Amino acid sequence: MRVWFITGASRGFGALIAEAALKAGDAVVSTARDPSTVTARLGSHERLLATRLDVTSEAEAHEAAGAAVRKFGRIDILVNNAGYGLLGAIEEASAAETAKLFGTNVFGLLGVTRAVLPHMRRQRAGHVINISSVGGYAGFPGWGVYGATKFAVEGISEALAGEVAPLGIHVTVVEPGFFRTDFLDESSLARTAQHIEDYADSVGKTRAHADDVNHGQRGDPRKLAQAFIRLANTKTPPLRLPLGSDTVERIEAKNAFVAKELAAWREVSTSTDWTEEAA
Repeated sequence: MRVWFITGASRGFGALIAEAALKAGDAVVSTARDPSTVTARLGSHERLLATRLDVTSEAEAHEAAGAAVRKFGRIDILVNNAGYGLLGAIEEASAAETAKLFGTNVFGLLGVTRAVLPHMRRQRAGHVINISSVGGYAGFPGWGVYGATKFAVEGISEALAGEVAPLGIHVTVVEPGFFRTDFLDESSLARTAQHIEDYADSVGKTRAHADDVNHGQRGDPRKLAQAFIRLANTKTPPLRLPLGSDTVERIEAKNAFVAKELAAWREVSTSTDWTEEAA
């Protein structure tokens, strides 16, 4: 029996992953700002611990990790799922809106990871799964600040993977595309208070598209939860796991663009190396 520690587990991806893990016979520590919302969604179960965690409080993260180990003895899989979106142009996003978003999506993830890693290091085993986004691999107009938080998660995950690999700990960053969850609802998506008319043809189109596709997205969240079980079961998990054909398409398009641009500018890119002649 493995022990999962899942943040933001009262709804959306977090709740579905928790349900799938319980069905697989594992134990789950499901965290939320209000633990009663976890119980309301998942019910009561001897292999389920619902505990309070506001990821912006590192003290609460340590308390939740300690409670998990006291009840189940270990933490095998950490799923850093808690987070939310911000829709708006980069110029439209205020300093306060930006800081709040980074506080949850980046600093919160770091705080929870710091709370859980000592237990995994002691075990010399574990798997950290950080949920990023297709927006963490490729930027989109209107999602710039949100994407910046996910780009940060990607960089953190890459570096962390190298740091903890000698300790028997794996790291995977999961990149979901657009799934039929409540992500585009007000419960998960904030919108910048400021709207600048000059961005009507770029960010304005993104806002309209978000409204049009809400609850009509391509991805099936139930299948995402099953993909997490498959990921947890593999002995050699990937560093990156894109989920959704839209993510795969976007990654392939960006990789092709980067390769084409690199080829076009290779001579300039390599011309800056030190040479004795230049000295």
